[in-house]
Amino acid sequence: MRIGVLALQGDFDAHRQRLEELGAAVVLVKKVEELDSLDGLVIPGGESSTFLRLLGESGLKKLHEFVRMKPTFGTCAGAILLAREVEDPRQAGLGAIDMVIRRNAYGRQIDSSIRQGLFRGSPIEMVFIRAPKIERLGPSVEVLAKEGNDPVVVRQGKAMAATFHPELSGDSRIHQEFLELVANRTIS
Repeated sequence: MRIGVLALQGDFDAHRQRLEELGAAVVLVKKVEELDSLDGLVIPGGESSTFLRLLGESGLKKLHEFVRMKPTFGTCAGAILLAREVEDPRQAGLGAIDMVIRRNAYGRQIDSSIRQGLFRGSPIEMVFIRAPKIERLGPSVEVLAKEGNDPVVVRQGKAMAATFHPELSGDSRIHQEFLELVANRTIS
């Protein structure tokens, strides 16, 4: 299984380490042409508008094609990019998950926090850094984790998103969930 981690910005190396610990072969993707050889992709945190600028129109188009065909997991800014609709401010998204997401909803960098939530009913540590908040979900979106009453890990078809940074905690269950999604590519 070859998993790419979009390596344009953000803590892509922490994702690489976690995925390699779980046995995946990882490619740090710096050019969208590298997407063709991958079984799945992680879009890390960072700044979603910067991702859009760095990808450019042709890169965004190539990424859009990829997320329609193969499993993709976005964390924080990556979750923003996977959303159908982005608020505060509005920006383009890939529309892979039927959700409305609000950027920086948990506050500024200084408001970053570590919280406890539930992943598939079990406690899990969640690291929030300038995190987005899922405001609304479509009916076909599955909630995998919550922090309080807020959905923070969701999945729709081949796309999965987390509003926090699972790569920064010691718990690998969310990355393992993504690898299982990649292994079971028959999900539509």
